[in-house]
Amino acid sequence: MTVRDIYLPVAAQPSVDTLVEMSQLAEDAGYERVWLPETWGRDAVTTLTSIAERTDDVGIGTSVMNVYSRSPALIGQTAVTLQEVSDGRLRMGVGPSGPIVVEGWHGVDFERPLRRTRETIDVVKQVLSGETVDYDGDVFQLSGFRLRCDPPDPVPPVDAGGLGPKSVELAGRFADGWHALLMTRAGLEDRLDDFERGTDLGDRNREDQRVTLSLPCCALDDRERARDLTRQHVAFYVGGMGTYYRDALARQGYEDTAYEVAEKWASGEQDAATDAIGDDLLDAIAVAGTPSECREQIERFESVDGVDALNVSFPRAADRADIDATIDVLAP
Repeated sequence: MTVRDIYLPVAAQPSVDTLVEMSQLAEDAGYERVWLPETWGRDAVTTLTSIAERTDDVGIGTSVMNVYSRSPALIGQTAVTLQEVSDGRLRMGVGPSGPIVVEGWHGVDFERPLRRTRETIDVVKQVLSGETVDYDGDVFQLSGFRLRCDPPDPVPPVDAGGLGPKSVELAGRFADGWHALLMTRAGLEDRLDDFERGTDLGDRNREDQRVTLSLPCCALDDRERARDLTRQHVAFYVGGMGTYYRDALARQGYEDTAYEVAEKWASGEQDAATDAIGDDLLDAIAVAGTPSECREQIERFESVDGVDALNVSFPRAADRADIDATIDVLAP
């Protein structure tokens, strides 16, 4: 059975209280988990701590915490602490993010993202075990320390984000799950093959892993507003967030559109870039329209074999009323 989660807004919100209120609404509506991205706004750790303290049952998670701005040991310590304050409700998502954020915001060279992600997962799991961490990797070498507090019980799962074949295979081989974003059904099925190949290579039990797909969603009585907001959101990711999303879209059969959006966005023609996202692509990659349309659309993604959870996410320019309405309409 595919569960539904909430991907809290990536765009800046008025306050931490606003994100807590959205999480409380998600909890009341029956969503299983709320995920928080960490970009260049509020940090995920403090915000998720506030959410954990003011909710009772809904799970919490990072999607994703990048592997360049914190050391692997610190990510492990963070997972231990969040698991404690949430009474065991944490699922940790990590990934490389991209060079725009890592280099432009954190001032760190975006080097060897796959290797760094793999080694981070390895170290985080050693930290969570409570045993002495001895690790001799290509990127990280650690020895002689172990947690000064009790290890978490239960141990939180550690998922990995990824878009390309190799990064998704890595998630299957070393992580407890994979976070997918901006995927068509066909593209998702291709990457699921990569994930399951990684599962086999790592001799992992697929039943113990979780694939989570984040879907841009906007369900409003005003159909055109819902679709315009979502179209703008997709254009921003493809055109404004470097080459990762552009290349991922191109691999899924939309190469001409992906490059047109990227070129127009880079030239400052953001409206033209948005207009280049046609209805066929919008419907293939997102859930946008009237409430009844959106309920039908989301079921198409739930029917993809191998997807364990759907993240209801929101357009960057959606306001609080848009978000609350979508949470209500798409509640499990």
